[in-house]
Amino acid sequence: MALKDLPTKECYIPGSAACPGCPATIALRIVYKALGKNTVKVVPACCTAVIESLHPHTSFDIPTMNIAFEAAAAGASGVEAGLRMQGKTDTTVVAWAGDGGTYDIGIQALSGALERNTNFIYICYNNEIYSNTGIQRSGATPYGAWTTTTVLGKTEFRKEMGEIIMAHHIPYSAQTCIAYPEDLFKKLRKAKSINGPKYIEIMAPCPPGWRFPMEKTVEMGTMAVETGAWALYEVEKDKITFNGKSKLILEGKIDRKPIDDWIIYQGRFRHLFRPKKDTKRIKEIEEHIEKMWERYRSCYL
Repeated sequence: MALKDLPTKECYIPGSAACPGCPATIALRIVYKALGKNTVKVVPACCTAVIESLHPHTSFDIPTMNIAFEAAAAGASGVEAGLRMQGKTDTTVVAWAGDGGTYDIGIQALSGALERNTNFIYICYNNEIYSNTGIQRSGATPYGAWTTTTVLGKTEFRKEMGEIIMAHHIPYSAQTCIAYPEDLFKKLRKAKSINGPKYIEIMAPCPPGWRFPMEKTVEMGTMAVETGAWALYEVEKDKITFNGKSKLILEGKIDRKPIDDWIIYQGRFRHLFRPKKDTKRIKEIEEHIEKMWERYRSCYL
């Protein structure tokens, strides 16, 4: 579906408290268009709990339940069970959490919900930090990145959450990015049509957290995919399919752009370039990404 053909109905309405250039709001507009108004959303502690605005006002035109940081998937499981008992099986239940509430604090509830075969969509918008609470490192923060708790650069590589999800053998999971709205919309629509647990992770570059100008959000998402730092794919019944430029990279039809092209514009990596270029750590980042793609090719090509 072309971007111009997306539904015009808006369930993300004016009055949010989002930062300028916020990737979560870009994603939310597409999510609401894809899933429609007959949706219930469960939100743990994260930026979105602020974005929705202050009581008694809201910028979300669908029922939304706020819940504790670790409990998004558990809360959504309860909502799904309650609706099912009422015979409301046509309502889409969504758990919407950041990477902190997914990779770290909420992983146990998420894994449990997937094991129980809960009929819901779990969406992680991944800005690679705990942005709402002060830009601390998370399990999704890449190696070398500055945060307020890794001031010299993170010394560990991020978890491969997509592969952790694959190990649960659920009906559908996918990775996408706010820079590719048609891809995001298509994957959401597909997830909605499938019964059982679904997981979608959205790359969401954060201007204040990553330290880049607010007007560069989409460009940062595009470059994440073009450098291979983030892959677009979907998994149906344990069969993985790569999408868009990620498919071309996998098949060797195009080359990944150098990682320098992406990280040099992010203030969180400034220390790798000033006062002089840290070629050792930049090479380690590049090599880690190449190993990821070698794993993709050996396992999925």
